[in-house]
Amino acid sequence: MTELEPTTGDATVLPDASPTVDRRWADAPCAALTVDADGTVRQANAAARALLPRARPGDPLSRVAPWLATAGGADGVPTAFSDVVDGRALEAQPVRHEDGSVTWWLIDITDVRSIRDELHLEQARAAFLSEASAALLGSLNLGRCMEVTAQLAVSRLADGALVMTPGTRGQFQVVDAVTDGPVRHRALRIDPDEVPGLAEALQGFPPVPSRWIDPAVAPAWVTPDGFGEVGSIVVTPLPGHGIPAGAIVLLRRADTGPFSEGEEATAREFAARSGLAMSAARMFAQQASITETLMRDLLPPSLQHVSGVEFAGGYRPAQDSERVGGDFYDVHPGAEGSDETLAVLGDVCGKGLEAAVLTGKIRSAVHALLPMADDHLRLLHLLNNALLSDDHARFVTLVLASVSRSGADVRVRITCAGHPPPLIIRADGRVEEAATLGTLIGALPEIHASTWETRLGPGETCLMFTDGITEAQGGPLGRDQFGEERLRRAAAECAGMPAEAVVERVQMLATEWVGRNSHDDMAVLAVTAPRGRHLTAVGGSGRGRYTA
Repeated sequence: MTELEPTTGDATVLPDASPTVDRRWADAPCAALTVDADGTVRQANAAARALLPRARPGDPLSRVAPWLATAGGADGVPTAFSDVVDGRALEAQPVRHEDGSVTWWLIDITDVRSIRDELHLEQARAAFLSEASAALLGSLNLGRCMEVTAQLAVSRLADGALVMTPGTRGQFQVVDAVTDGPVRHRALRIDPDEVPGLAEALQGFPPVPSRWIDPAVAPAWVTPDGFGEVGSIVVTPLPGHGIPAGAIVLLRRADTGPFSEGEEATAREFAARSGLAMSAARMFAQQASITETLMRDLLPPSLQHVSGVEFAGGYRPAQDSERVGGDFYDVHPGAEGSDETLAVLGDVCGKGLEAAVLTGKIRSAVHALLPMADDHLRLLHLLNNALLSDDHARFVTLVLASVSRSGADVRVRITCAGHPPPLIIRADGRVEEAATLGTLIGALPEIHASTWETRLGPGETCLMFTDGITEAQGGPLGRDQFGEERLRRAAAECAGMPAEAVVERVQMLATEWVGRNSHDDMAVLAVTAPRGRHLTAVGGSGRGRYTA
């Protein structure tokens, strides 16, 4: 301390010490207290007297400020520290002097600590909400979202939580959890009006705030098993994407204490995030259900024996992540009075969902035209007119095959409309190409097509395919097409095989050829005359008859 003229203005000093005091020290805004080596208060400035009214010169420090008298390290040397005195947070910084006295500078850090504590709370709150968002968005399953909501709530906000979704005919899906306990799913048939504010929260509109309720009026089903005595309950709505997602009931035990204002605000924001996740999961489930319902009509059918003839089909969409595309096949058993089964394989221009939608329309149109199935050309004309009147500027290639048993053989009438001709696999390994040609469907006002007829002996197959097979690029260099010649060789290897084995063989070879390359939709349909002990072996001459 700088020695200046003695003063008794703002600093209180010992009468017999007669120290010289620096007025700047006396007027310092921070509290300063000088203590002799024997622990007696020597002097205190105005700020110290305001902070410590009992700080009088000559009094022992142990009486004036006991918390300061014990502020010594292991070796008795005063060290900086902080403490709370009369509700104020103080930080003490010691300055030692040559005569053994110590001047303590006392800094009021109450506001700083309050701000720091608030910052820590806000950081913890933000971290919790961020963790909650990540966990909630990790699943689009409604039940899983409800579980995560309940688990997060009991980990940070409450001792127990009950998550509910809007009910259906008086039945509500409920997930409850307690701290360090299991998560339980329940289906309850209850009246939400039994809990004040719950019905409004479940309705979601108009928006309602959180509602505190008296634990004494809460029904038993609100409290999870083994929870104990309830101290406080709050009901908070779970808002969704324009529709109510449900409500969450938070419970605290009697010995935990009520929710603070900050905790309630955190609970509301957590509820908002949980509601959005649950709403998204519910909408995803509804859309998935709708998609699955529509997809069932777009997926290729599973095939088997029809009227004594083997049918087998295989389909691979252009994108492995999709289930449908622009290639399709169908097998329609003959109507009453007809022994002919109509097999259809087609390729719509385009890929993906848009092509699949048009595929569905074409399949429905062909099904509606089945009464004309005995006349391929008429059926194709009607289908062409239907596509031309549609807004879609797309076309389709088709191959129609009317199939019927004729003793041990199978009679086949084939008509192609802009489609690659099918291959006929004879029993002796020869492969023939069906002599039928035609124009695209949906591209021109008039179409032209020819029909070719043949007979299949036992074990012989009519193989229909889309250009996704022959134009599939791959091989050693990854740029060569699978091509018609490779397909014919593969078909020859399938002589005598059942229809399903033929389809599997062709699909396997085409898939191996493509490897990881991109490819178009691939569809294969095989019609085979079955072998059987009751069938007489028939030569595979397979003479075809061409009809215009």
